[in-house]
Amino acid sequence: MLLENIFSIQKLGGCAMYAVMSATGNIGSKLANILLDKGEKVRVIGRSSQRLKPLLDQGAEAAVGDVSDATFLTNTFKGADAVFALIPPNYAADDFRAEYNAVGANIVKAIQDSGVKHVLFLSSVGADLPEKTGVIKGLRDVEQRLNKLEGVNILHLRPTYFMENLLANVGMIKNMGNMGSEIKGDVKFAMIATQDIAPVAADHLVKKDFSGKAIHELLGERDVSMYEVTKIFGEKIGKPDLQYLQFSAEDSKKVMMDSGISADVSDQLLELGQAINDGLIAVKQQRTAENTTSTSIEEFADFFAQVYEIS
Repeated sequence: MLLENIFSIQKLGGCAMYAVMSATGNIGSKLANILLDKGEKVRVIGRSSQRLKPLLDQGAEAAVGDVSDATFLTNTFKGADAVFALIPPNYAADDFRAEYNAVGANIVKAIQDSGVKHVLFLSSVGADLPEKTGVIKGLRDVEQRLNKLEGVNILHLRPTYFMENLLANVGMIKNMGNMGSEIKGDVKFAMIATQDIAPVAADHLVKKDFSGKAIHELLGERDVSMYEVTKIFGEKIGKPDLQYLQFSAEDSKKVMMDSGISADVSDQLLELGQAINDGLIAVKQQRTAENTTSTSIEEFADFFAQVYEIS
């Protein structure tokens, strides 16, 4: 384990310090960049100093180590005014929920032992439900652990289905000529581009406008169905007749496992898909300006087309 610049960090110039987990990921890296652009002090957490280098070049401080090490996390959180906590999913895990709980327990212990008072946890729509939500169950478990902390202000940021999940269809279109998944084609549900999550997180962290235990859902620009998505993507990539197929559970699991996803995670993703089909995962807050984000599926289609073109 390599620790860099985390034991002797001092606040300078009255700036707040923010610790950002998974700082090399889509959301964490964008959040760190936003905070740095605001002139804030940022401690970026990751497993690779090389991958963190672009953020270090902008003035961030590195904490390089493994989130399975509670002592590492505790030392990293010390002195932070607020923490952005995110558990990167391991789709090869033999027991996805158990892995989430193990990392979640480390995060909770680190919060307790470090004395940090504001934590924003990246969770998911559906984390209010105790069962039948697949991979989201692990996020619910961590939410429950965090809610037991006394004297710590927690905000559970619950975005909906990531538009980036749709990129799995690039290879399918090239190899099979269609889009598809276990989700019904005509079911409308909320989708969000991950680029829209970090600005909301940054705003909450800087303002520290949450107290006690709070929830903020993020619902994307609007609800869409997979049929609509397929039509929009098809037109964008020059395949206006592109079709969407709903796969059986057996076929979906085979596709996922062939791509390197473990049997357990495949089963959890199938359960999540069924929850979407059944309308079980429903937003709990009315759509407002505060929980509606800007990137539309049409705008995301431009990015999808770029990925398709270079794949």
